[in-house]
Amino acid sequence: MGDWQGDTLLKQLYTDTAAQHSLSFAEEGQDRSQGRTLLQQLIGIFPSNDSDEVKLLETVDCGTYIRKRIELSASPYSSFAAYVLIPKHLTTPAPAVIAIHGHGYGSREIVGLLPNGEADLNTPGIHQHYAVQLVNRGLITIAPDVIGFGERRLAEDMARNAEVANSCDSLSSRMLLMGKTLAGFRVHEILKVVDVLSEMPEVDAERIGIMGFSGGALIAYLTAVLDQRIRATVLTGFTNTYQDSILHIHHCICNYIPGQAVYADLPQWIGLIAPRPLFVEGGKSDPIFPLQGVEQAITQLQQIYLQHHVEEQFAYDLFEGGHEISGRYAYDWIQKKLTIFD
Repeated sequence: MGDWQGDTLLKQLYTDTAAQHSLSFAEEGQDRSQGRTLLQQLIGIFPSNDSDEVKLLETVDCGTYIRKRIELSASPYSSFAAYVLIPKHLTTPAPAVIAIHGHGYGSREIVGLLPNGEADLNTPGIHQHYAVQLVNRGLITIAPDVIGFGERRLAEDMARNAEVANSCDSLSSRMLLMGKTLAGFRVHEILKVVDVLSEMPEVDAERIGIMGFSGGALIAYLTAVLDQRIRATVLTGFTNTYQDSILHIHHCICNYIPGQAVYADLPQWIGLIAPRPLFVEGGKSDPIFPLQGVEQAITQLQQIYLQHHVEEQFAYDLFEGGHEISGRYAYDWIQKKLTIFD
C-alpha cells in the first residue's frame, strides 16, 4: 500500500523546490535587486494613504521617559495606534527603534502595560517589556499596534468570541484569496511608521533601527529588506530555515507567504538586509523555532556577511531559554549601532 497520508509528498515537494532555488542573494548585484522587487510582489502591494497626519491621543510621564500614544494611517481604509517612548532630557535628535510585538495582546505588551492599559507590575512575559528596555538606553522607541491583535482584532471575530486570541486566520485567508498577504499589509503599515519617525523633530532620521520578536521579527526583516532607511535590525525568536520551522511545526497562517520558498530559503531572504547591521537572537529551547534551524540560518548569514566583507556587522546570541526575548546583548548592540557608526 502506498503513502495515503501525504507526509512523503510534502517532504519531497520541498526537496524538489529547494533544489530549484534560482536566486543567489549573497553578493550585491542583479539577483539582490531582483530579490527585493520579488519580495514586494510576493507579499502584495496595498493602497496607500498619502497623508502623514498624526493624532496625539495621550501623554504620560513615566519617570525617565515620556510615553505618548498616537494614531496614524497607512491605508485609506484603516488607521492604527502606536506608543512612542521618548527619553527625557534629549538635547539633540536621537536614534529611534521601531519595536514590533509578536502574537499576544498588542503593543501594550511591550511597553509595560496590561491589556486594559493599566501598568503591568508583574514579572514581564515573553516580550520582556522590551520597548521600555530600549527607551531606557536612550533610544526613542515606537511600538505600533499590529493588525490582528489586541484592539485590532476583527469586530466579527470578537462578536463570536470576545476572548479570541487574534484575527490572523480571518485576515490572512481573505487577503490570500485576493492575491495579497497579511504580512504584506503589516509591512505596509510599518513603512508608514518609518515615514512618521523620519519627520519627528526628536528623531535623527539617519539613525532608525528595527527590532521584532517572533511574528514581529517576520515584519521587521521584511521591512528592513525593503526600506534602506532601516540602519540596524534585531530579529529574536524567529530566524530559522523553512524546513525546521514553519514547514515542520504548526505555525500561525500569517507566517506563510505564497511562493517564497520557490526562490530561496529564509536565511537567504533575511540576508538581503546585508551589508547593514543585523543581530539574531534565539532561545536554545525554543519549541517553534528550533535550535538546529537557528544554527543553520546563522551559518548561512555569516557567509553572506563574509561575502560582503562586513562580517563584523552580523552578530548573534543563543541563550538558555525558550520562545522569548532575552535582550542580554541585543539591546546594547542596537543602541551601539545606532549611536556609533562603524
